[in-house]
Amino acid sequence: MSREQQAVARARKAFETGRSKSVEYRINQLKNLQRLFSERQKEIAAAIKKDLNKTEVGAQFYETLGLEGEISLFIKNLKEWAAPRHVKKNLLTMSDTVYIHPEPLGVVLVIGAWNYPWAVTIRPLIGAIAAGNAAVVKPSEVCVHTSKVMEDLLPIYIDKELYPVVTGGVPETQELLRQKFDHIFYTGNSTVGKVIMEAAAKHLTPVTLELGGKSPCYIDKNCDISIACRRITWGKYSNCGQTCIAPDYILCEPSIQNRVIEEVKKCIKEFYTDNPKTCPDYGRIINQRHFKRVMAMLEDSNIAVGGENDESDCYIAPTVLRDVKPEAKVMQEEIFGPLLPILPVSSLDEAIKLINKGEKPLALYVFSPDNKVIERMRDETSSGGFLANDCLVHYSVSALPFGGVGNSGIGCYHGKFSFDRLSHLRGCLVKKLKMEGVNDMRYPPHTLKKLGWARFFILNTVDVGWVGRMALLAALVMVAAVVIQKYLL
Repeated sequence: MSREQQAVARARKAFETGRSKSVEYRINQLKNLQRLFSERQKEIAAAIKKDLNKTEVGAQFYETLGLEGEISLFIKNLKEWAAPRHVKKNLLTMSDTVYIHPEPLGVVLVIGAWNYPWAVTIRPLIGAIAAGNAAVVKPSEVCVHTSKVMEDLLPIYIDKELYPVVTGGVPETQELLRQKFDHIFYTGNSTVGKVIMEAAAKHLTPVTLELGGKSPCYIDKNCDISIACRRITWGKYSNCGQTCIAPDYILCEPSIQNRVIEEVKKCIKEFYTDNPKTCPDYGRIINQRHFKRVMAMLEDSNIAVGGENDESDCYIAPTVLRDVKPEAKVMQEEIFGPLLPILPVSSLDEAIKLINKGEKPLALYVFSPDNKVIERMRDETSSGGFLANDCLVHYSVSALPFGGVGNSGIGCYHGKFSFDRLSHLRGCLVKKLKMEGVNDMRYPPHTLKKLGWARFFILNTVDVGWVGRMALLAALVMVAAVVIQKYLL
């Protein structure tokens, strides 16, 4: 039995003990996970620094702060979310107990990504723990140092049988995918997402795929271009452009292109100094393979700002490209690096048309003071998330579902959406062995009179309080008695 098989078998055996079904047990596990981030911040930050050149403050800002907030949200609300959810009933089921019962799925596989290795790996794990599942955690092997820290620290703080960590590369991931899971949660690119989905299909395992795509950013010529470019510069170059919801390219009218370039250039200097290479807040491309991939995109484009690079340091300066054509290399795939192409368009109509020619993105950004422009961009396009006049910040709102559509992903999570996504929402109806006469209308022989009464009972829903339910139940008994005597006997 392989190491991966053993990890899955141990997790399933632990799940079958039933201990994760206790809401108190889940809350204790979440509190332990929260303690990890308060006690081991130095080790977490040191590993991220080695992998992505993030500062300790940057690691907290972009990686662990959101996780701490998410855990607090779950601890506060889990008892309510895990409780039975009563639903509206029709007249036929008025006397029954009808509710949704959230229950654990079983064993979940969480495959993380390397760009925000803690944020995008642990956030699904929080949902899996809260929903009462066991979870096998597979951090990305690309973040070598963070993967090792995760492997070392998670078993110290949370149940190592229920939540084992499996490290390794492609062979280990492939071996995991050969095992049977009850849900697979993957964050990464669409190419691997298809592989995940194919493997899951063999066991009819449901999946959540958090993918990416080319997230467009439209700038209206009438907006405050200075503020727009400041927010876009932050959204684009954070983490050296290696963010799945980073603005991938700008669409704007030719008349404002030069102004946009100058404003972005000004913000780059403000955020990362005259020499971003020496700025502690500017990251690095994760490895040389990705460095070469990003650099190859520059071949047929005009550099307006930046372009400096150092392969030995995996450094690419914040770069702006001007007068980019839709057929340019940089427009053929998600950039996932610090290149910002500007595509001149003649109008909002042309921008919408160009966006709709591509795959549905994970995010779509529009900067405009005009609500009509914002609403048109929202209503005439499709994307995982939609933001007006800012970038990235929707990720921080746990009350919003985060996820893609079409090629940018399947399913959503964050907050209660994570809990529901990783739970089976079991429909339950409990009926008493009484009032059998009311049921006569559904038994053969079927008649038009029975159909008429069935329509009355089934098509009328009720949503009343306790007193109203008692009154309605009494009325229902009287109606049932009339039905039985007049039509059914």
